[in-house]
Amino acid sequence: MKFVSIILGSKSDYEIVKECANTLEKFGVLHEMIISSAHRSPQRTHAYIKEAEEKGARVFIAAAGMAAHLAGAIAAITIKPVIGIPMKGGAMDGMDAMLSTVQMPAGMPVATVAMGKAGAVNAAYLAMQILALEDDDLKIKLEEDRILKAKKVESDSSDIEVRL
Repeated sequence: MKFVSIILGSKSDYEIVKECANTLEKFGVLHEMIISSAHRSPQRTHAYIKEAEEKGARVFIAAAGMAAHLAGAIAAITIKPVIGIPMKGGAMDGMDAMLSTVQMPAGMPVATVAMGKAGAVNAAYLAMQILALEDDDLKIKLEEDRILKAKKVESDSSDIEVRL
């Protein structure tokens, strides 16, 4: 079984990260979601990553705020792709999370998406693009989704368009 693993550093991240899960569901992509902290439950995090890999996880998505060490901790455990969603909050309103997620040492990559709902949705899309490298059905669904998005822009424009 191939699936995407979503790990939240805290339950407070759920309202944003559920958009990631909803996007995967819309495309029929299997996923798991758990809460595990790099700092408060490091043994749980390590054990879960190994368990998820054995079950078939192909991509890991990590959402965390403040020090946002979760994505980096996962990248240290697995060679599977890791996508980090920095979460807003704390004294720096998420900038600390953004910087700690994007500033990884050489050889420990973490793909970093935007904060907020757009980041959660984009994490799902990036995970699906990775899966689509080996899944032609998913590739077709993603291509069709792009066509629909382009048509929506044209439709929205026709509602207000004024041209000379």
